Amino acid sequence: MSIFVKKNTSEKEITKFLKNVLGIKPKNLNIYKMAFIHASLSSKNSVANALNNERLEYLGDAVLSAVVADYLFKKFPLCFEGQLTVMRSKIVCREHLNKISRKMKLTQFVVMEPNCNPISIHGDVFEALIGALYLDQGYNKTKDIITNKLLLTFMDLESVLNEDHNYKSKLINWAQKNNHKIRFESHASDNPKGRKLFISQCILDDALIAEAEDFKVKKADQLAAKKSCEQLHIN
Repeated sequence: MSIFVKKNTSEKEITKFLKNVLGIKPKNLNIYKMAFIHASLSSKNSVANALNNERLEYLGDAVLSAVVADYLFKKFPLCFEGQLTVMRSKIVCREHLNKISRKMKLTQFVVMEPNCNPISIHGDVFEALIGALYLDQGYNKTKDIITNKLLLTFMDLESVLNEDHNYKSKLINWAQKNNHKIRFESHASDNPKGRKLFISQCILDDALIAEAEDFKVKKADQLAAKKSCEQLHIN
């Protein structure tokens, strides 16, 4: 089955993007075209594998985490495991992946159903692109691109590592200091495409403060905590 892109986006444009931004010549352009197909346009092939970017997103998430872990391990030889874990979480958090994706203008290549407005499209397509890179170029080349082109070009690593994005921990500490009770409740919503979407609710003294959704429970909790911090004016 042939894989398609937007009518106004040609294979030549994708190839040009990969060359100019990532410095590569694709061996298999179809893998990258798959990375830009949103699940809303999912179809099935003869062996019932979904033709969209979700599998590539899964792969890219794992590859990105491994590359960042390796980078931090070598850059900070005196840091403990817990410190490295916190730093990695800051770099690969959804907020920063969304920013990188926007700077790269990745969504110009994404195809999806009309009126579809996915909540995490920017970070998702970025991870799918990493997955495609890994399959097409191998681990070492992908590692080089992530480290020397993507992270260093599209992210201020020093600023990112100095940021505190653990909104859930920040909110819990605030509640304890101010004699409030805080809890998070999560549940999965129905998704016709088959992928679970988790809704997290932040409840302060039995009152709903904010809620958020994501494909991962921890990320949904953090988004809900962030909204709650903003609502309660917690810096």
